[in-house]
Amino acid sequence: MPESSAEPLSVGPMRVALADDSVLLREGVRSLLEDEGIAVVASVDDGQQLLTAVATQRPNLAIVDVRMPPTHTTEGLEAALEIKRRFPDIGVLVLSQYVLREYATELLSTETVGVGYLLKNRVTDIDRFLESVNRIAEGGTVIDPEVVRQLLSSSEKQNSLSALTPRENEVLQAMAEGLSNRGIAERLYVSISSVEKAISSIFDKFRLHAGETTSRRVAAVLHYLDQS
Repeated sequence: MPESSAEPLSVGPMRVALADDSVLLREGVRSLLEDEGIAVVASVDDGQQLLTAVATQRPNLAIVDVRMPPTHTTEGLEAALEIKRRFPDIGVLVLSQYVLREYATELLSTETVGVGYLLKNRVTDIDRFLESVNRIAEGGTVIDPEVVRQLLSSSEKQNSLSALTPRENEVLQAMAEGLSNRGIAERLYVSISSVEKAISSIFDKFRLHAGETTSRRVAAVLHYLDQS
């Protein structure tokens, strides 16, 4: 059973823990967040220090580099997965230098709320990065558009994806990026009602039924990642 917080998360300004072995990137993100009134309660360079900071500080969000000491392979990802296991109410945003689809899939498979996977260069798009930070801290899901783009360019599609119409594929891509129904409607220049109909059709084609414990929206995205 996941551990629950001894005390509820604090209200007021968002609280963030950062973990990245690059001092330049870590301090740059820290400055960016603090300029927005976000409290950075920990800034560390490895996964173990991050786990300790999360356990003691109970931030709203942990921002984690995938590769950190000592082996620079998956320490950050492992820390992110452990955070979601022990503290499911704390959001986790994983940053990576490259598109590593399996990392996004594994992270999203652990929890249906408050997770994200972005390429590091997204930090330079300040408005979108901050939007992602807020969305994940509020329980949303964000997947990097480049991950989604590469999935869409895959030459081999499973039958369930092939059954989708072009519009449904566009809607599912936007869902995978974490957009709300309103956000999808604005991107595609369609009505919210049209988006809702497309999502309902996607659920039907993926055999995702109402009343299941897993969020159908997240399940659809996971199905998309697994089958693309």
